[in-house]
Amino acid sequence: MTGMEPHSTSTLLSNQSHYRTCGWSCVVVAAGSGSRARAHTADIPKQFQLLAGQPLIAHTVRALAAHPQLTELVIVVSTDDAREGKTQAILSQVLGAELPMRFVAGGETRRQSVLAGIRALAGLQTAGPVLVHDGARPFVDPQLIDRILAALQTASGAIPVVPVTDTLKKTDDNQLTSGPSRSNLVTVQTPQGFDGNVLLAAHEALDKAIARGDCSEDQFTDDASVLEWNGQTSVGVPSDTKNIKITVPEDWARAEALMSNMDGALPARATETRSGFGYDVHRLVPGDGVWLCGHFIEHSARLDGHSDADVGLHALTDALLGAIGAGDIGTHFPPSDPQWKGAASHQFARHAAQLVAKRDGRIVNVDVAIVAEAPKVGPHRAAMVAKMAEMLGVSESRVSVKATTNERMGFAGRQEGIAAFATASVELPRND
Repeated sequence: MTGMEPHSTSTLLSNQSHYRTCGWSCVVVAAGSGSRARAHTADIPKQFQLLAGQPLIAHTVRALAAHPQLTELVIVVSTDDAREGKTQAILSQVLGAELPMRFVAGGETRRQSVLAGIRALAGLQTAGPVLVHDGARPFVDPQLIDRILAALQTASGAIPVVPVTDTLKKTDDNQLTSGPSRSNLVTVQTPQGFDGNVLLAAHEALDKAIARGDCSEDQFTDDASVLEWNGQTSVGVPSDTKNIKITVPEDWARAEALMSNMDGALPARATETRSGFGYDVHRLVPGDGVWLCGHFIEHSARLDGHSDADVGLHALTDALLGAIGAGDIGTHFPPSDPQWKGAASHQFARHAAQLVAKRDGRIVNVDVAIVAEAPKVGPHRAAMVAKMAEMLGVSESRVSVKATTNERMGFAGRQEGIAAFATASVELPRND
């Protein structure tokens, strides 16, 4: 499946005969990076992270497609994704090619991305119900959609809401004062439903107002606020707390629990755990300190090498590359290439983690062992663990650093050099 040029839509994945003469359309917003929700793997948008063994975006689209009157889905993706077609490939592989899906590149803000999606619908079915849904909200059910569609028979906008149950307070420099009464307050979810023509007109008018400087993007956090700005009102539709949006890492555990109790959930993809091993050694020469596992330690010598000679990260990089069968560090960062002269080795480890992510993999754990008489590693172990966890995008509990001397034997014992061993375990989809 090929990618698309930015700001264009794909050909429909399903035959036009599958379309219903009446129904509703949906814009799914999945163009962000989701950095707050990265719980599993470095530099992978949350919509591609695995929930119950399948990409999050696949669960969301499947939940919407469970409604029998869905006629058209526009998936708003990043500009790079629109060109490369990753979301399109994932959804076609997991869900098949029967759903009427189009893909369009989004903008710099959520509102701009929604507008791009609505414009993609303009020539299809804008004069009917259009729902706007977050790609990271996988638990919408057909009954909620039915309530939204019913409300749109008499309203321009219908918004799923949940009553606020907690007491609200105001805070100023950690001093609490009474807040508003919760009796008439609600939290707002998606999908938010609208008359398509009304929603498009409101967004187009707002786009011009923002360009003139009459208002700013950050005033509009959802589509109901766009409608309100344009003089229309929306009605609330009862929803429930199960319809969560995955926003922070802690949301993944709750989503996994909810998914395990769902009937008809997407089957989990078969996975397997693979292990990789890495080894590296560098000579010690006169200097002012050594880089080990991304952390600088003052010392009477330094490690000699083409890059910063961080043996810990070099061994770790090879372990990760070995786990996914992607060669070794020299393959990706040849020492003959002058651009890597003096380079910080965290680039190498992060690159390996990104390759794991591109294969829909997850780093389970890494373990690095350093062999050196000096400097002492123990006082710096916590800093090393924190550095490696950050560059790999995993929790510190998945990272281990240990050290030992060589009992004054060999090159390490004579303090001629430092060596490092590393292992990495990676969970990958099983493709054979």
